[in-house]
Amino acid sequence: MDANTMRDLSLSFAIATMPEANENIPVSTAARKGTVSFRLLKNPAPPLSPSFTKTKNTIMNMKKARIRHAEHQPALVSGIILADILPMLFSLFFAKINLLLQQNIFNPARFPFLMLSPTARKNLEKQGYRIIGSHSAVKVCGWTKKMIKGEGGCYKLKFYGIMSNQCLQMSTSLSCANRCVFCWRGYKAPVSKNWKWGVDDPEFIVENSIKAQLDLLKGFGGNPDADRSAYEASKTIKHVALSLTGEPITYPRINDAIAEFHRRGISTFLVTNAQYPDEIRNLAPVTQLYLSMDAPTEELLREIDKPLFPDFWERYIESMHALAQKKHRTCVRITAIKDMNMSHERNYAELLRKADPDFIEIKGYMFVGASRQRLSLKNMPLHEEVVAFAKRVVDLLPDYEIVSEHIPSRVVMAARKDFFRNGKWHTWIDFDAFMDAVNSGREISSSGYVRLTPASFVGLSGKGTLDRMSAERRARVVAERGIAIDENTEELDFWKESEASNGS
Repeated sequence: MDANTMRDLSLSFAIATMPEANENIPVSTAARKGTVSFRLLKNPAPPLSPSFTKTKNTIMNMKKARIRHAEHQPALVSGIILADILPMLFSLFFAKINLLLQQNIFNPARFPFLMLSPTARKNLEKQGYRIIGSHSAVKVCGWTKKMIKGEGGCYKLKFYGIMSNQCLQMSTSLSCANRCVFCWRGYKAPVSKNWKWGVDDPEFIVENSIKAQLDLLKGFGGNPDADRSAYEASKTIKHVALSLTGEPITYPRINDAIAEFHRRGISTFLVTNAQYPDEIRNLAPVTQLYLSMDAPTEELLREIDKPLFPDFWERYIESMHALAQKKHRTCVRITAIKDMNMSHERNYAELLRKADPDFIEIKGYMFVGASRQRLSLKNMPLHEEVVAFAKRVVDLLPDYEIVSEHIPSRVVMAARKDFFRNGKWHTWIDFDAFMDAVNSGREISSSGYVRLTPASFVGLSGKGTLDRMSAERRARVVAERGIAIDENTEELDFWKESEASNGS
């Protein structure tokens, strides 16, 4: 790295931390020789800006500040000018800051402590992630791609009416307090019980997450296999799944981010790992809150989730109680791992009674990604095995009933019987009603934003993984609609059909 580059790096640090936009910035001639002079500031750093735009404008104004060169600028503490070795250690760090600033995807006012190193960032980008700011990320869901190509939507479409091609998958925190053995993510972000990094502005995160999603989907514009109407619709994001990786609820300004999504008319689905009961209690209303129930006993939870908190079981139980207090829609998700946690049905039933969710999803573990380094193919249950396990659990819960399934995802959904009205299930979401309530400040109730679930999506087919594998394009035709509704349906068509007849 030459002297001019090194000087620019040192200057970027000074600009980002200077207390006043009109203050002279002292830079020693040593910096021009390849060393950096840092001085401790008498005044505190400027307060965090309310938006990225304001921060960027402030930084641009700072760049206009006069630079006073001096042969020597004594440090205010110990008179030390840091030299030679420090620039080498910080060079990659500062280079990345400058690059992100130039690309307008990083908020420099928030960077005292960064969650990701440049190497970690590169590793994630190679895996298809788009890093937003210093601690958030976006990655296009495989079901979003399938929906755009007319190959069907994810189970949330079938269960709740979410359009997969209009769904943004992201997280506001790449860090997690668990290291679950079934996690498919190839890169493990920093392990931490509490937030210890800089905090990016929520408007900045939301705006740039949307931009990243649209940019990542641009390739479908010229894809001959893409459904044109599905692709055009994907340019309007209607849902966000805060579930990509890490633990999004630990982001200190998560409620502000949720409010910003809602302000833009984007529904929110947030997943938490049941280790942060206080954050669950303090969470603002979301469209649907998911809580992971990965084990029925303390011993199995320690083995499967490998939690960082020593009081993980107490936090787990408290998270159940916190979920039960929520007025908006809630869901408990059980990841079923064969020969590990598909037992102790009575323990699961007791935990579910504590959590008191509106919905229960029991989903089979998938032998994909980095989880293959920790588990084996025998740990992935067939769909029919997931169904059998779900029946054993739900049979112990008289207030619930199995409503639907999604064979490709090997998942079964049960709902509280309160959602069965006038002889029909109402598990779909009335997104307009939710947005109207949440943006007007009215009290949210899970029963206040429901829609009729299409009858063709209700019930168990009696088929399983092996049936689907032996006849991938086989479909069951529903006479009253004339559409295919099995797991291989091109679901854009059935959505259009259901729109016309979907009453309350």
